[in-house]
Amino acid sequence: MPKKLTLLLISVFASYTTYAQDFLPTSMDSLVSSQIKLTEPGCAILVAKGKKIIYKKAFGSANMELGVPLDPDMVFRIGSVTKQFTAIAILQLVEQGKIGLKDSIQRYLKDFPSKGYTITIENLLTHTSGIIDYSSMNHPDPYVERRDFTPKYIFDFFKNEPLQFQPGTKFAYSNSNYFLLGYLIEQLTGKGYHEYMKQNILEPAGLHSTYYTHERDIIPKRVTGYTRDKGYYENSPYQSISMGYACGDLMSTLEDLYKWNNALLANQLIKKETLQQAFTPYPLKQGVSSYGYGWFIDSLEGSRCIHHEGQVSGFIAEEKYFPAEDIYAVLLTNLKSGEDMTGFSDTRFRLFDDIFRMALGKTVQANIALSETLMDKYIGTYLVDSLYEKDGIRKTKVNTGERIIISKKNNHLYATLSNKSGVNMLLQPQTDTFFVLPDVTRIHTTIAFEMTNGTPTSLYWSQERKSQWKKIE
Repeated sequence: MPKKLTLLLISVFASYTTYAQDFLPTSMDSLVSSQIKLTEPGCAILVAKGKKIIYKKAFGSANMELGVPLDPDMVFRIGSVTKQFTAIAILQLVEQGKIGLKDSIQRYLKDFPSKGYTITIENLLTHTSGIIDYSSMNHPDPYVERRDFTPKYIFDFFKNEPLQFQPGTKFAYSNSNYFLLGYLIEQLTGKGYHEYMKQNILEPAGLHSTYYTHERDIIPKRVTGYTRDKGYYENSPYQSISMGYACGDLMSTLEDLYKWNNALLANQLIKKETLQQAFTPYPLKQGVSSYGYGWFIDSLEGSRCIHHEGQVSGFIAEEKYFPAEDIYAVLLTNLKSGEDMTGFSDTRFRLFDDIFRMALGKTVQANIALSETLMDKYIGTYLVDSLYEKDGIRKTKVNTGERIIISKKNNHLYATLSNKSGVNMLLQPQTDTFFVLPDVTRIHTTIAFEMTNGTPTSLYWSQERKSQWKKIE
């Protein structure tokens, strides 16, 4: 999964470009087709502005063995995007007065042990409970992911584990939180989680191509999932859908996810005020998290972004809503590759980032290839020297001791900040000396090298202002 980066102290700024939907289809086609072949696992993309879909297309193969191309109406597993569906079901019950956000979960889950602190429903929704993630726990069965489990089995598997921290003090993403919310729905309503969700969430939202299902079921247009962790494509390992439950077992399509977003904004499922609460970062005892009730809330290129990602065996789903621009974009892919040592996975995630930047109307620059000899010259340590004013002319000396380390791996250059606010950030070359840093997603960041007689002597790190860093080794 892409690294979350905390930025250096220098500035916070994003360059804006006009949203030009007339140019989006051609530009998006060119961006994606240059990196995804028809014969390999691909992705399906939808971009909408307001109530109008302005881009919908699929690239690559739905089944490599049969040579079936991807279609934008095909069905993908969406992993943790499931969480927002569970969150809305809980918020419906809150609006109905059947539960309260500040209620202790032991009030409804009698078998969940008291751990010395009150754990509220809101703690589960916001990943602030301190409960361990059951998917990270060791299990004695080496084939555990192939087994079908009842919710009660998984509940018993992690319920006695100690808390990782006092509830409400930290944010720590844990699938156990949303598992418990699904289990709570069953205890409270007397219905199975899937049955309740179909009746109260999927059907009212008009989602006819979204499924809580099983591997044995026949699902029209279901896509095959793949991995590429060894440097080549393989069928993804079998993983029982039952392991996902309320935190990750949904399947859906581009258009159904777009319908889902529209249904929420139209207040078809919960009130406007409740939805706004879900879209608000949760305050911790110290500071604020970047998560609400079922969604991350932060920004992309200076635009407020409400989003979630899902990763499950063979599949990745990403969906983002930009409220100020009223733009919704969703990407579904039938390839999950997180351990590939060739850099393939990083390249794919950067493509996905570029897809969302383009959907937002931002310029995505083409990359060029650099020689190994030139890249080797840039490798080294650079010490901060000067900070420029906004006019780019006046500068003041800086003596903080901060360093930028430039390294090379798999024919790519990377930058690491000595204060660890950015680690192994890719440098994408735009010219022989000018690079953009796509890993810094919240602000446009560049590095330009200054050369003397063909040898780099310093670099300029630029966000709103630029700073000069002298090469010291």
